Amino acid sequence: MICNRLLSQFTNLSFMPCQPVFSSHPSSLRSSIISSPCFFRNNRNKTQQDKLLRHATTISFSARNQSESTLNIVPNVVSVDRPIKEEPNSMEFHRRNARLRVQYLVDRIRGLPMSERIRIIHVFEREQAFQNLSGFNDVLLALFMADEPDLALNLFCNISSYNLMPDSWTFSIIIKCHCKKNDLDEAKRVLENMVEIGFLPSVATFTVLINSFCRKGKLQKAIEVLEFMGRIGCKANVQTYNCLLKGLCYVGRIEDAYEFLKKIKKSSVKPDIYSFTAVMDGFCKVGRSDEAMELLDEALEMGMTPNVVSFNTLFNGYCKEGRPNEGISLLKNMRERNCMPDYISYSTLLHGLLKWGKIQAALGVYREMVEAGFEVEGRMMNTILRGVCRRSWKEEGLLKDAHELFEKMTNEGCAIYPNTYGLVIQTLCVAKEVDKALMYVNETVRIGYSPPRMITFNCVVRSLCCEGRVDEAVSVLVLICEERRIPSRICYNLLIQEFNRLGRWLGSCTVYGAALKRGVIPHKRPSKYAFKP
Repeated sequence: MICNRLLSQFTNLSFMPCQPVFSSHPSSLRSSIISSPCFFRNNRNKTQQDKLLRHATTISFSARNQSESTLNIVPNVVSVDRPIKEEPNSMEFHRRNARLRVQYLVDRIRGLPMSERIRIIHVFEREQAFQNLSGFNDVLLALFMADEPDLALNLFCNISSYNLMPDSWTFSIIIKCHCKKNDLDEAKRVLENMVEIGFLPSVATFTVLINSFCRKGKLQKAIEVLEFMGRIGCKANVQTYNCLLKGLCYVGRIEDAYEFLKKIKKSSVKPDIYSFTAVMDGFCKVGRSDEAMELLDEALEMGMTPNVVSFNTLFNGYCKEGRPNEGISLLKNMRERNCMPDYISYSTLLHGLLKWGKIQAALGVYREMVEAGFEVEGRMMNTILRGVCRRSWKEEGLLKDAHELFEKMTNEGCAIYPNTYGLVIQTLCVAKEVDKALMYVNETVRIGYSPPRMITFNCVVRSLCCEGRVDEAVSVLVLICEERRIPSRICYNLLIQEFNRLGRWLGSCTVYGAALKRGVIPHKRPSKYAFKP
């Protein structure tokens, strides 16, 4: 089983020394690299537009000048007079100025029009911009960070034209480029070729590839990379194992992930809070939030400090299981541990409370969210307002809250959806604020919204008839017809009944005739008629 193969890695990785890889002769190293299938050179047309030349030459010259003004991070050509050193264990550069230089290049590349970025390679070829491998790697990494992995790969293919030889950091960037393109098999092949020609990848490089396979659900491939990692003497760290934990949960192997976590706890590589969170997320996605909570308690007993992601995982699990009230107490527990909820914490809990009809609790979380300085998105605001409106028909105390929410959305320019407008109009009718309801009916038509549902028109007509304002109720009927809608039988019945009550037989006959003309047969009839049903 995959889990057993994973667990067996602990024994293999714990005691394997990390030996550097040697190359016996410089010519053999160069020939190995050049003959590698991932290394070749393209000849390109060297004509560029003047505008592009100004942009790209600035980039290339800045890379040249800055690399000359600082200590070389990597030598121009890999030395074979001494053992080849491992790639740095960190994915960042060792010096702050190197990071700033790369970020400067990223900003300049992103400043180029998309149609002209592809010509950067031509300019580098013509200007012979790279005097050492450090500057080359800077630009390579900058292209990767600027979401241009294809350009980075093209630049790498031309490395021999600059009289440079790639090092382990160069290959690491290329592996990341292939991962960003989702070309994971090619990334794996580059990794294997990298080892064959004498470089020892760092654990960070292995972890990038393992994580990419896991995110695609290709767990078997991830295990192969882990086994290859062990064979060359590179010891996995907790980040590597966290990727595998997430990969197991992603493919639904929750029990294997849990067993793997228990094995990690007994090894020399101790799990961190992200290890626990990965398995917690797996439990929550299959409706086992209580077990996820037990894992969180275990992490706390081990002295770990949970982060907002750990709590958000539980919020999501409780809400999916129809237990959003558990999230309320969890929110309190979160604040007690000085872990401040973020936007995802509030929005996840708020959505769960609204989904399961916990309107009062949702209002409380909404107010707390606003007080914390978060802006509730328009879609969520519409959902809250609709929920409060529906509940206010039974609980009069919520009418004020519905009115305040509507006024807030209107004043802040928040888009109010047509179905939300309809529920607001019905709520105003229930609250006997018929004038406002009639105003909003006309406003929805004026601003071009789709006309309210027929049930909304019926509510307005009923409210007007109850107050004896039958002529205004007829204007609503006319509005329905102008919108090329067919009024409902209920609407006609209400008007005929009110005209009869007022003794206005001509009015009731007119409404009855209009109904018949549109193919609607009302249940109510003008009282002067002696028709029998």
